Amino acid sequence: MTNTEIDIAANSALLVIDVQKGFDDASFWGPRNNPAAEANIAALMDAWQETGRPVVLVRHASRPGSVLAPDQPGHAFKDLVAERAGRESLLITKTVNSAFYGTPDLADWLTAQDVRQLVVVGIQTNMCVETTARMGGNLGYEVLVPLDATHTFDLAGPDGLHLTADQLATATAVNLQGGSFARVVTTDALLAAAGAAGAAG
Repeated sequence: MTNTEIDIAANSALLVIDVQKGFDDASFWGPRNNPAAEANIAALMDAWQETGRPVVLVRHASRPGSVLAPDQPGHAFKDLVAERAGRESLLITKTVNSAFYGTPDLADWLTAQDVRQLVVVGIQTNMCVETTARMGGNLGYEVLVPLDATHTFDLAGPDGLHLTADQLATATAVNLQGGSFARVVTTDALLAAAGAAGAAG
């Protein structure tokens, strides 16, 4: 099946991960990639809401001192999410990298709704997006990740190692699809498939 041949379930759940204002603080995070991420996330949220599919918003609550701490302005959703909030099916708060370890329990909710297909978007590509997608794959869900609806930041590792945001995003794509955790797709392909599926339904 090619990137354009995607079957979107009528109850496919869009997981919008950590699209919060704190990630706009370049002095805290450093250089980012994919400036189109927010527009693509907004387009997918619109498509899912317009076709009656579930949207799950996930928000990270960091420790004190972080720009994502609950008492900081950066904890709030970015405007593109806030403008579309109120119609979501579920709101999860988490303190770790995976949306499956949050409150309320994501897996319990998905089971109750008989959801077996997940589309994972948001921030950061190689952190909470990848971790959530990996867990989803391990738990037996069909996971789709439109890489162009995610973004991340340059990152330093041990012994002077350093990867750019684009390099990290490429590694995530290889990890997810090469490791059979998820299928990496594009926003345009998902929008086309969701519209076709919605029209057919």
